[in-house]
Amino acid sequence: MVYIIRLMLIACVILMGSCSQDQNEKDSQLALMKTTNPNPIVTEQNKGVDKVKKIEKEVSSFDEIYDVAVVKGKKATLVVYKVKHMQRFNMKKIEANLNKTLEENYPKENFTVSSDYKIFLEAVRLIERKNTGKLSEKQAEKRLNEIIKMTSDMK
Repeated sequence: MVYIIRLMLIACVILMGSCSQDQNEKDSQLALMKTTNPNPIVTEQNKGVDKVKKIEKEVSSFDEIYDVAVVKGKKATLVVYKVKHMQRFNMKKIEANLNKTLEENYPKENFTVSSDYKIFLEAVRLIERKNTGKLSEKQAEKRLNEIIKMTSDMK
């Protein structure tokens, strides 16, 4: 009798443990869909903050885009974004429209635009480190240039 109770207890524990694994899998599948909306940053202190916020607002106004990160350096500005799931078929068209809009409105800026999720994550990490003070302006500029180089290597 004790043997049967122990066996039932072990079976219940295994059954309950296997049910909880699906929740972790669902959470990881939704990670691409979650919005982070990081604040835009400038690697140089107090230079062009208003312009960067304006760029972010303009990129966010696109209906196909739901999350944007903008990092402005001395020579280049990185704009990374996430596209709504059903709009992924139009990625090239969206990027072309975004490039055209940015170039028309900010002709003096040198933009690097990417929808790659890895680049988005790297930009968000850069923003977080810069905002928490873990990176100096010089280090942030160096990391920004590395991320921009990554985007050109992926194309």
